[in-house]
Amino acid sequence: MILNVDLKENSYDIVVERGILNKAEDYLNLNRRVLVVTDDLVPETYADTICSKCKTAVKVTVKSGEQSKSIECFEKLLKIMLENNFSRKDAVVAVGGGVVGDLAGFVSACYMRGVDFYNIPTTLLSQVDSSIGGKTAVNLEGVKNIIGAFYQPKKVLIDSDLLKTLPKRQFANGLAEAIKVSLTSDKELFELLETKNIEENIDEIIIHALEVKRKVVIEDEKEQGLRKILNFGHTIGHGIESQENLTNLYHGECVALGMLPMCSEKVRERLLKVLEKANLPTTIEINMETVLKAIMHDKKADGDKISVTVVNEVGEFEIKTVTHSELEKLANEVF
Repeated sequence: MILNVDLKENSYDIVVERGILNKAEDYLNLNRRVLVVTDDLVPETYADTICSKCKTAVKVTVKSGEQSKSIECFEKLLKIMLENNFSRKDAVVAVGGGVVGDLAGFVSACYMRGVDFYNIPTTLLSQVDSSIGGKTAVNLEGVKNIIGAFYQPKKVLIDSDLLKTLPKRQFANGLAEAIKVSLTSDKELFELLETKNIEENIDEIIIHALEVKRKVVIEDEKEQGLRKILNFGHTIGHGIESQENLTNLYHGECVALGMLPMCSEKVRERLLKVLEKANLPTTIEINMETVLKAIMHDKKADGDKISVTVVNEVGEFEIKTVTHSELEKLANEVF
C-alpha cells in the first residue's frame, strides 16, 4: 500500500509492504553515494542489504539509545560525509528506530543545506510514528530534541517483516503510539486493538496509525495547531521519561502511562485493559512532583500553563490549557 503525504513541494510516499527491504532499489534512488546509518542493535543484515543496492555506500553504525542523538554524533556523521566527498546530489538512508531516524534526518537537513533522506524504520514505534512527519533533532544538555529541524524524507519504506527480530518489550513500546492515535482519532482502530489478536493484525494496525498521522501532518506540517494531538500522553509521559535513571522505561511505556490521566474515567477503564493486553505498564512509583517540574520546563509550557490533549470519548479529542496545579491533580488521581 502507498500512502501519499501531500505537502506540495515536500510531498512523499510511505510504502507499506512486507519484504520491501529486499527490493528497496525499486523505490529509492540508490545509484549514487549513500550514507547508511544504523545502530548496533539493528540486525546487521538490514543495513547491509541496503548497502548492497547502492552505487557507493558508506555505512555508519552508532550505539543504540538516546546518547547517539548528540552534537558529537551529529558532527561525526557530517565529517564522514565530508571526508567521503558527498555532494548535494547524494543521499542518506536511516535503517533503524527513532533515534537513528531523528539523527540521520537532521544530518540530511544540515549537510550542504539539505540532501535527500530516506527512512526505513525497523521498530514498531518508528514505523507508526517517528519515521513520518519530518521532525528531526538531537539532544543537548539532557534536553531532548532541543536542536532540530522539520525536514521531510523523500520516501519511507515500512516492512513489517523487520519486526520479527524485535524484542517483545520493544514491540509493546511501539503499540503505545498506535493506541495513542486510536484514542484521539480512530475509534475503529481502538476497537481492533480491544477485540482482535494484535500480532496477527499488525499490518492493519500500522496502516490505520499511519493514516491518522499522515492526515494530521498534511493539515499541520510545522505543529502550529492540530498536530499537537500527536502529543497526547506525551506531556506527563515526557516528564516520566526525563526521570529515566529512576524508571528505566522506554518512550512508549512512558506515553502509555501519560495517557491515563488525560482520559475520562470511562475511557480510562477501557484503556487500562488494552494496555494490559499490549504488555504496557499501567502503574508507576515515582515522585510526581519531580515529574511535573520537568514538564513545566518542556517546550510546550508557557509560564505556569501548559497545552494538553485530553480524550473524553474514544476517537475524539480536546486541546486545552491547564495550570501546574490542575496537571498535578490529574496525575495524582491516577498515580
